[in-house]
Amino acid sequence: MSIYTTNEMMTVAAARRLPDGAVCFVGIGLPSTAANLARLTSAPNVVLIYESGPIGAKPTVLPLSIGDGELAETADTVVSTPEIFRYWLQGGRVDVGFLGAAQIDRFANLNTTVIGPYDAPKTRLPGAGGAPEIAGSAKEVFIIMRQSKRAFDDKLDFVTSVGHMDGGEARQRAGLPGKGPQVVVTDLCVMEPDPVTRELTVVSIHPGISREQITEATGWPIKFAANVVETPMPQVAELETLRALQARTDAAHGKQEGSES
Repeated sequence: MSIYTTNEMMTVAAARRLPDGAVCFVGIGLPSTAANLARLTSAPNVVLIYESGPIGAKPTVLPLSIGDGELAETADTVVSTPEIFRYWLQGGRVDVGFLGAAQIDRFANLNTTVIGPYDAPKTRLPGAGGAPEIAGSAKEVFIIMRQSKRAFDDKLDFVTSVGHMDGGEARQRAGLPGKGPQVVVTDLCVMEPDPVTRELTVVSIHPGISREQITEATGWPIKFAANVVETPMPQVAELETLRALQARTDAAHGKQEGSES
């Protein structure tokens, strides 16, 4: 049996969800780690797009930001940021938006703006960037983030990017074209929205994790699907590829928070 960390389990589980051949709009940090692991393993034909304009990026190390030269140097082509958003994203050509966040609620709405009151926040977060438009316009949204009661909050301090709003058919009523979040992968489990209420529901639990741990790490009474399965463990090839990617990244520009293994 392979020895792996909870972060590696989370990254591998998220990478496996990305369909081969999909056009994926990638956020920096954990989403970029998972998307690039997918490109190197289960989804070799995925097309990775970043906000700064690279299309078909194939970085050998994980980017520090959307402006990292590695993205443009390895891309099939580079276009302007307005073209990325207007032609690709708003034009319905992005299959998956891969996002992270500081906070998420039970309907997968995201906060990357502030912790605490907006006018006098306890913490000022990185902000919206392109995430609100990705969340609204991508055909599907995948979310990856570490799970804790502080991050999985029943009431967000600020809604930066909408998920399923207040549940049910709220997105459709609002006229948003995308389906919204379809999966949330954490270091404890995998969640999917209930098909009717759109409330996040645990469908898969990572090996060695208990329901009690998940409940304690969630800021609302989390629901479990009728048939919860165990997430398949990372394979040796997946772990070797992920660790090699991280080692190259560390050698190139030091360890980065968003790509911990």
